[in-house]
Amino acid sequence: MPLALYTFGLFRTPAEDPANDGFYALNDLVFDEVDAAPGLIARSGYAMDDGTTPWGAEIYPPFYQERGDGWSPATLSLWEDLESILAFTYGGLHKTAVKRGHEWFQNGDWPPLVLWWHRSPSPYPTWAEGVERYMKLHATGPTAEAFSFKTAFDPAGAALQIDSVRVRALKRESPT
Repeated sequence: MPLALYTFGLFRTPAEDPANDGFYALNDLVFDEVDAAPGLIARSGYAMDDGTTPWGAEIYPPFYQERGDGWSPATLSLWEDLESILAFTYGGLHKTAVKRGHEWFQNGDWPPLVLWWHRSPSPYPTWAEGVERYMKLHATGPTAEAFSFKTAFDPAGAALQIDSVRVRALKRESPT
């Protein structure tokens, strides 16, 4: 069963502010890395981009603040397992971006991401489902229906132990 991941960030300044130049300098390179990451099944495109198909209408959680940008950094993807997501998140250029995230993103009382096991008969989760799960995690904390890296669940709803040896091996296997 695939593991879905929705991420959300809110820029400190309007999207086109030069303060975000470092984010943009890494963005396409990080997307190239994720597309080659071991364990990635697929990721949603964005309506504003050519050649990619979004998984439903792109929506944001209520924390989103419109400042004339019309968007906020968010991702939606499917993975084989939690270890693959962790290896990508904390490896390569994405690790660099995570370390610099405080430069670009607001700190709020909202989570940076949500994970859930995609059980739907449709091949991909929608942006609306991502936001729904995200808000569930924010409202109730981690459950088998919406969880985080720190408190994860397996498809049966039991606590999930991360295989750190496998995470390290996947990082070494990564093309970057």
